[in-house]
This record gives sequence, C-alpha cells and structure tokens, in this order.
Amino acid sequence: MRLSSPIYTLKRQAKLMARDNDIRLHKALNQIAINEGFRSWSHLASSSSKATPAKEIINQLKPGDIVLIGARPGHGKTLLGLELTALAEKNNRTGYVFSLDYNETDIWDRFEKLGFDRKEHDGPIIVDTSDDICAAHIVDRLSNAPDDAFVVVDYLQLLDQKRSNPPLEEQVRALKKFAIERGAVVVLISQIDRAFELSSSDMPSIEDVRLPNPVDLSLFDKRCFLHNGEIQIEAAA
Repeated sequence: MRLSSPIYTLKRQAKLMARDNDIRLHKALNQIAINEGFRSWSHLASSSSKATPAKEIINQLKPGDIVLIGARPGHGKTLLGLELTALAEKNNRTGYVFSLDYNETDIWDRFEKLGFDRKEHDGPIIVDTSDDICAAHIVDRLSNAPDDAFVVVDYLQLLDQKRSNPPLEEQVRALKKFAIERGAVVVLISQIDRAFELSSSDMPSIEDVRLPNPVDLSLFDKRCFLHNGEIQIEAAA
C-alpha cells in the first residue's frame, strides 16, 4: 500500500494533530495510520519500512553512481531529490544539495513540506545555492568532505548557463569522475522537453531529456523518471 506522504511527513502531521487536538501522540499516530488504510501506526511503520519509491531508488544506488532524475514541472522531481538527500544519512552518507533554481529558504521550505526536521536529524545536510555552481564548484566544495557524499544538483540544464562555465558534457564527465574516485553518489535533476506532453507516452524516457546543449546521456548509470505520481527506474544499457 503506497503512503500518501513519506513517513516522516506523516509523523509531523501526527505531532500537529496531537498538539491541535490536545491528545497523546500515540493516538494521533494511530489516527494518521487509519487514515492511510492501516490498522495502527505500528502496522504502518512495519509495512512502510519495506519499500517506498525513494527507498527503492536509494537502495539501488552504489558508490560511484551518477543518476538522472527527470520530469516535467510539477511532477515532484525536486522533492524526490530532496527526499533522497534526507534518506542518505540512513545509508551512512552525508547529503549535499546544490541548487541554481531555488534559494536556500526555498530549499528548507521544501524539506519542511516533506516533514524533514533538522533538529531530529543526526547528520547535517549542506545546502549551497551559490550563483557559481558548476561541476568545478561542486568538486572544490567537496574536496575536503568525507568520501560518503550524496550529492543532488538542481538542475542539469543550468550548469552551463554561464558562458564562462565549461560545456555541459564536460561537467557531467567531471562529476562522474569525482563520484568514481571518491565513492560518492551524484544525482542530477533534469528538465524534460515539453514535446513529451504532446506524445502518447505515459512516462518520459531518456529521449525526452531536454538538451539545449549536447550531453552523452550514457554517462548516467541510472535514470529515474516521474509522471502523474508514477516512478520508473532504469539502469543504463
């Protein structure tokens, strides 16, 4: 049974319910679970621990992987990237978010919508929204970081928006080299061409990735596409 929200979002909803209705937290948790179609919170927790889309993805990733997440606007690609970052700690990795699309407040607001509470998170998540973000900036920023980085870049098509930055494919190769050498995982969020919406396909594919500048997409070890609440994961051929 698929949850309406990640489990940490449901926990936050329960805390708010307990506070607003002056009831004990365990009662609020059970009510949230019932609303999700489970007998109790313990039933929900045991079921959700088995698999969620984000957990399914992160469990398929290995050190050195470079991953593409693609979707049209409004289909959840950025939130999925942030959820993967939040889960990285459970896989003994430190999460990093590099965004050229949102400012830092926007990023933390989106984490909050996911139910992510920094106070309850043992490890830090580092957010960088510098206008200088490119592959060289990312590699330099992580040069002294532990060899366990889980990096999300938002988003691929903006990395070469400055004319002074190297070509996009050169940057993807640099990030792949970094991931392999340091055992990191690098996730690049990607736009999907609007022509996809005129097609009869139910899910974008690698052919639908918007490429204003050329990139060898075979550089990506895994690809994840989202559309209308569905997720498709595929490994490179």
